[in-house]
Amino acid sequence: MQRRTFVGGVFAGVTAAAPRARAVQAGGIPKRKFGKTGIELTVIGQAAGRLELAGYEDAVAIVRRAYDLGINYFDNARAYWKGRSEEVFGAVLPPFRKDVFITSKSAMRTRAEAEADLHQSLKALKTDYVDLWQIHSVMEMEEAERIFAPGGAIEAFEAARKAGKCRFIGVTSHHDPHVLAEMLKRYDKFDTIFMPLNIADPGYLSFEKLTLPSAVAQGLGIQVMKSLAVAKLLGSFSLRDCLGYVLSLPVHCLALGCTTVGQLEDDVRAAQQFRPFTEEHMNALRKRADRLKGPGLENWKRNVETAGIASAGYVGG
Repeated sequence: MQRRTFVGGVFAGVTAAAPRARAVQAGGIPKRKFGKTGIELTVIGQAAGRLELAGYEDAVAIVRRAYDLGINYFDNARAYWKGRSEEVFGAVLPPFRKDVFITSKSAMRTRAEAEADLHQSLKALKTDYVDLWQIHSVMEMEEAERIFAPGGAIEAFEAARKAGKCRFIGVTSHHDPHVLAEMLKRYDKFDTIFMPLNIADPGYLSFEKLTLPSAVAQGLGIQVMKSLAVAKLLGSFSLRDCLGYVLSLPVHCLALGCTTVGQLEDDVRAAQQFRPFTEEHMNALRKRADRLKGPGLENWKRNVETAGIASAGYVGG
């Protein structure tokens, strides 16, 4: 599903025949202190997980436009587009390196494999360090055992931070909030966390209910993915509803995957106009979303309705 199908008319709550909003102006995106890192990041960031859908030249244009509009948070991973998404960042961001916060991730579970990933990431990004390097997409408890075992990936992350190849380390998951919460229990030296949050999340295997409170209590920098449920929420809610809901939670930055410059500009406009929602408004949105809840919408989550029969595959983030 292409987000562009909905964004525009739905964004402003007007008909498709209405004129588009004025061209978005640079600047004016709110910033928040990224947890205990102390870094100030724009509340929205350019996520690279879907740049493959844009193609290389358009992807370069999207990332450059994001920088020009004032975004300073750029999210990536070694797995995205088989490394080519990092090459897109490497083609755009090096001249502005001191002005931007660049992240990457490794889904490898051993020290040697993770270190190899970081070497390739730095080469593709054309930088000596990433601001944030993350243990990517932890889905099962068994993976946590491997990560923290002797020779496990956590050793690579700690070594990279000590060597200055990354400033901060974090963990990401979109599959099961219990697994992500367990990662926080096992290791108290993460700087950040990355999880899916959206209007429908509270109704099904909720990261908002089961993981977010622990992240807040630990003072972590909190990043958010899947705020639009891969565009599926835009059939029932406006872009402002979706972004405003997430940004009204105790989070710091929302990674948004764009495949066109127009999508990016809509996101920036929404962020510029954001005002925190009241709790009454938040509850009303949750109530409206209740009919949508479940693995049919959030198919990246564990399917507890079929208890082990179906398991969500990796779908980015």
